[in-house]
Amino acid sequence: MPTARLTQLEMRIMDALWRHGACSVREIQETFPEPHPAYTTVQTTVYRLERKQALRCVKRVGNANIFAASITREQAQRRILDELLAAFRGHARMVMAHLVESGELTLDDVKEAEKALRAQAQIKAKGDKEKRK
Repeated sequence: MPTARLTQLEMRIMDALWRHGACSVREIQETFPEPHPAYTTVQTTVYRLERKQALRCVKRVGNANIFAASITREQAQRRILDELLAAFRGHARMVMAHLVESGELTLDDVKEAEKALRAQAQIKAKGDKEKRK
């Protein structure tokens, strides 16, 4: 299932579900710092997330629906990163340059990325070798 594009408010609601597990609209609203967004704003956004299949109603307690995340944090983050790279036509150099300039990219991050790139290259080489057989 392709992950739907999520707004900032939707991501904050999803974050509440990822951190706390299944919640009612009121419980989600209370995870926000003061002043909380209006209950109806959270409710509308929750139902929008349900239509996007990012969360689902898992049970009903009295008049309250209890919602749980249908997508993982990683799926949502990947979608955001895919959209960011698409904006740069798949060229990550500008993104990397910004991360370096802003101090957000550490040498440990670069080492981890290098390790992942080497592993990916080995997998690709192994696959290419299998295709030639």
